Amino acid sequence: MSLIDEIKPVLRITASDFNGEIQGLIDAAKVDLRISGINNIDETDALIKRAIILYCKANFGYDNPDSDKFQKSYDMLKNHLALSSEYAVVDDNAT
Repeated sequence: MSLIDEIKPVLRITASDFNGEIQGLIDAAKVDLRISGINNIDETDALIKRAIILYCKANFGYDNPDSDKFQKSYDMLKNHLALSSEYAVVDDNAT
């Protein structure tokens, strides 16, 4: 099952009308994670998948009263991932 097919039910979407917007959010989430220093962006990893889902829930549509809550959850998870040597870029040349 593709990531978009897993995220659509979470967003309460069944039709394909919003596939472009959802795929754009998935791509933006991956870029945001990468910019934050997370280089291990494996869509099958439970924490990476959860981060992408939270990003999508925070940014999908215009009338989501819980978007701030989802954004804070995403930011917290992103920070934890960035601090983990399992996910973050490790610079062996740093002094």
